[in-house]
Amino acid sequence: MFNEHGAASGNHAPRDQAHFELPPLALYIHIPWCVKKCPYCDFNSHAAGPSLPEEEYVDALLADLDQDLSQVHGRALTSIFFGGGTPSLFSARALGRLLEGVERRVPFAGDIEITLEANPGTFEQAKFRDYRALGINRLSIGVQSFQAAKLKALGRIHDGDEAIRAADMARAAGFDNFNLDLMHGLPDQSIEDALGDLRIAIAQGPTHLSWYQLTVEPNTVFWNQPPLMPEDDILWDIQEAGQALLAEHGYAQYEVSAYAQPGKAARHNLNYWSFGDFLGIGAGAHAKLSRPDGSISRGWKTRLPKDYLDPEKSFSAGERLLGAEELPFEFLMNVLRLTDGVASTLFTQRTGLPLTLLAAAREDAMQRGLMHRDPARLVATREGQLFLNDLLQHFLP
Repeated sequence: MFNEHGAASGNHAPRDQAHFELPPLALYIHIPWCVKKCPYCDFNSHAAGPSLPEEEYVDALLADLDQDLSQVHGRALTSIFFGGGTPSLFSARALGRLLEGVERRVPFAGDIEITLEANPGTFEQAKFRDYRALGINRLSIGVQSFQAAKLKALGRIHDGDEAIRAADMARAAGFDNFNLDLMHGLPDQSIEDALGDLRIAIAQGPTHLSWYQLTVEPNTVFWNQPPLMPEDDILWDIQEAGQALLAEHGYAQYEVSAYAQPGKAARHNLNYWSFGDFLGIGAGAHAKLSRPDGSISRGWKTRLPKDYLDPEKSFSAGERLLGAEELPFEFLMNVLRLTDGVASTLFTQRTGLPLTLLAAAREDAMQRGLMHRDPARLVATREGQLFLNDLLQHFLP
């Protein structure tokens, strides 16, 4: 339970401060504008007007980061992720000024991964060559489907040919590491449709594929006007056949919906899933941050762009400390998404809590076949990953 200030109350296991370590630090930058809002999207995205307030927004992002610098604690950034919205609507000049400003404030690791989300309808060869020259070294391209009817149903602004050209232009601009975002379980989608999309995606030679099932979320057009979705048996068959096809072409599944060629797993997302730290700047951005004393907080920023840009209003919309009784669930909610899980010792390193705290719930989950009986690792079985919510119920506070 929590008091009104977010502090934990009640008894809980003592912290193991001797083995707690500050985790790696990443940065998430949210750019909230899109050409248009898609009917399935529940992200903080807003249709762009005739012009974008690039300069004002970059100024606000850097001022926002200034207020969070006390949370860095001497760490370098291991990754940066530009998410949205559609960050590729911003000019290379604006993103260059932003990256320069960030690096002046927080050092970059020598092998930093910098990812930019982009949609095919916003691709321009010269712009993406300029992005690469800035040090952005990874793209995540939101394809979703290559089929005209499916793209229309999803409200996408591009067609299949544009999606293919986007991958071609990414390579031509010097990006040898890029992800394609692809959905399955689309309205009226057959197994043949889904596998056809996957085959076209694989043919583009991405180093990484995010392949995930469309879910209908509250506060979306699809929630209020649900499309006709495939039946559960078809969804299951799509997933089984798709995973086999990806494995056949050398894409190893390392997370519930992430597949990568050897050595090309997304480092930024791996940091999330291993309960690392991340600063979040931009309208509606979230953060998870640890302090040297072992306390951990989650924070979130003002959501509406007009409010975020208002100098009279605060960037921060809220923050709360996580209570010790919440940490097992918070930690496992992330790491059990990883196909190989994590070393058991990471639990204490990230939370400051003794591993024995998990013993009873872990044993129950193992007896039910949801976790592997491996003392050295915290890892879900295949069934545990398929029914992850059921597995996590064992670790609720």
